[in-house]
Amino acid sequence: MNNVLEHRTWRYATKKFDATKKVSDADLETILEATRLSASSYGLQPYHLFVISDQEVKEQLKPASWNQSQITDASHIIVFANTTDFGEELVDEYIDNTSITRNIPAEALKGYGEFMKSKLLELPVETKNEWAARQVYIAFGNTMQAAAELKIDTCPMEGFEADKYNKILGLDAKNLNATVVLAIGYRSESDATQHLPKVRKSKQELFTHI
Repeated sequence: MNNVLEHRTWRYATKKFDATKKVSDADLETILEATRLSASSYGLQPYHLFVISDQEVKEQLKPASWNQSQITDASHIIVFANTTDFGEELVDEYIDNTSITRNIPAEALKGYGEFMKSKLLELPVETKNEWAARQVYIAFGNTMQAAAELKIDTCPMEGFEADKYNKILGLDAKNLNATVVLAIGYRSESDATQHLPKVRKSKQELFTHI
C-alpha cells in the first residue's frame, strides 16, 4: 500500500483522545501551514481558524458541543469559521497580496480583480455565506490529511451549536461563523473505534469511468 492510501486507512474519527498527550509546536505548525497552502476558490480563503489549546476555553465550548469529550481531551481544537458576508475588501486584499508576493504591479491585476468582484459581490448574503463555508471544507480536508501524515489523530465535528461558539469566541463581531470543528491529538488506547474496519462504498458503487 502506498503512503497516500496508508495515511487514509490509518486515520479515523477518534472518539477518545489521550488527554495526557499534546501535539508539539513543530507538528502543529506543519499542520497549520498545510492548511494555509490549501486551495480555495479564486485563492480568496474567506475564512479564519481559531486554534484553541486553552483548557478553560475548551471547557466553555464543551456544553455547546453536546458535551463530547473530544473537546476537552484533545490536545487542540481548531474552529474553522467562514466569513458570513464580504465586500470589495476581500478581493482587494487578495490583489494587494498577489501584487506583493509575485512582484506584479497592482494595476496589471485590476482586470482580474474586477472579474472576481463581478462574480461574487452581487450574490445574496446567504449565498456568500454558503460559498465561504464550502471553501472551509476544502481546507478542512487538507488539515485532516496533513495530521494523518504526521500520525496525529483527528475528529471532524459538526455536532455543536454554532451560535454559542460564535458568542464564546466573539465571532459575530468579526463577521465570522463557526462552520466546523476539528479535534486533534492522540488516540486513547481505550478507544475501541480504532480497531473497526472502515465502512465505505465499493469502487463499483462510487465511481463511474467515462
